[in-house]
Amino acid sequence: MAETEGYCGFLCFLGGFTALYYLLKWSWACWRGFKMYLLSEIWHTDLRKFGRWAVVTGATSGIGRAYAMELARRGLDIVLISRSEEKLHRVAKEIESQYGRQTRTIQADFTEGQSIYLGIAQKLEGLEIGILVNNVAMNYARMLAHFLDVPDTEQRITQVINCNILSVTQMSRLILTHMVERGRGLIINLSSEAASEPQPMLAVYSATKIFVTYFSRCLNTEYKSRGITVQCVAPFVVSTNMTNNVAVNPLVKSAASFARDALNTVEYSSFTSGCLTHALQHIALSIFFPAWVRHSQFLVRRMEEYAQSATKYIEERMPQTHSKEE
Repeated sequence: MAETEGYCGFLCFLGGFTALYYLLKWSWACWRGFKMYLLSEIWHTDLRKFGRWAVVTGATSGIGRAYAMELARRGLDIVLISRSEEKLHRVAKEIESQYGRQTRTIQADFTEGQSIYLGIAQKLEGLEIGILVNNVAMNYARMLAHFLDVPDTEQRITQVINCNILSVTQMSRLILTHMVERGRGLIINLSSEAASEPQPMLAVYSATKIFVTYFSRCLNTEYKSRGITVQCVAPFVVSTNMTNNVAVNPLVKSAASFARDALNTVEYSSFTSGCLTHALQHIALSIFFPAWVRHSQFLVRRMEEYAQSATKYIEERMPQTHSKEE
C-alpha cells in the first residue's frame, strides 16, 4: 500500500513539474513575442547608431526595395545593389526625392558567382557601412516543381546557389571586416518560412534558405561580443514578384509593411518571422503540418495539382512575372 502511494505521489510530482515546465515555457514565449512584435512598435532601435550607410542587395523590387525605402525613412543613406541599372536609378531617385538621403548604386548580377565581388568591394570602399541587408534571392521556378522538372536545370541550380548562398557569405565577408574594426554593425539576412522544415517541391530553395538561417545564427554568436548584431528574418508570404504579387490580405503582408515591422524587431531578436501575423502562421504550420505531413505522398500530390493550376493561371494572367528579387 505504501509503495502504491509513493508511486502515485511520484507521478503527481512528475505531472505537476511537467505542467509547470510547459507553463513557464509558453509564458516566456508569449513574453518574447509581445516584446518583439508589439512593444517594438513603440520602442524600437535607432538604426543610425550602427553607421551612416546601409547596403541592400536585391534593392529594386519586393522586400529589398521596401527595406531600402524604410531605412532611408529612418535616416540612413543607402547603397542599392541590383542587376538592372535602370531600376537602380529609379529607386535611387525616389529615395532622394522622398527622404532627402544620399544614395549610391552598384550594378551586379548575383547569379554570376565569385567574379562580381571584387568590383562591389571597390565601390564600397571608404563608406561607413552600419547595416547590410542580404535580401537578394531567387527560386528556380515560378511555382512548386520537382527537382528535375526545373527548366534549364543545370544552369538554374548554379544560379540559385550563387544568388541565395554565395551572395550572403561573400557580402557578409566584405562588410563584416570593417564592422568589426569599428566595433558596431548590423547584418540582416533574409531566410524564409520554407526553411523551417525541409520542403518538397521547393527542394533547392528550401535548402539554400536553411543555410542562410544557420549561417546567420552562427555569425551572431561569433560576433555579438564585438558589437555586431546578425539578425535572420524568415518571412511567410509577402506580396512580391517572387510570390507572383499575390493579393495583400490579413495573412499576406505588403513588402513595405513587412519591412517596417521587421526593422522594429532589430535588437529584440536575432531570429524572427518579421511580423506578428507571420509568427502566428509559423506556429500554426508547425502544429498542423509537421514534417511527416509535409513529406506524405498525399500532400505532395495535392501540391502537384495546385502547382499545375497555379502555373496555368500565372501564364495566362501574368506572363511577365519573374521568380527573382532584383
